[in-house]
Amino acid sequence: MYDHLVFFKFNDSLTPVREKELIEELKAFKEIIPGIVELTVGINVTEEKEKVQGYTLGLRVTFKDKDALDKYGPNTAHQNFVKSLEEIIEDIIVVDYPLS
Repeated sequence: MYDHLVFFKFNDSLTPVREKELIEELKAFKEIIPGIVELTVGINVTEEKEKVQGYTLGLRVTFKDKDALDKYGPNTAHQNFVKSLEEIIEDIIVVDYPLS
């Protein structure tokens, strides 16, 4: 299995309503993208505010294997989501690693 971690930093144009919509869109991936074993997404609530650096939303997706992870990026649902971020995203951190 592989974990895919994503941390989102949005610009000031992101509204609380849009942020909730993004969370629901990401949650739907589990049902529409093959190979996802588990998916969690949420708003960063860390008390270590000096370490947040503006990253306010986190996503963790566990894929059944490397092939599923590789097919996730070009998946239409994923690509449409990424495209929807163009006006509101400032930065993204992505980390992928195999689970042992």
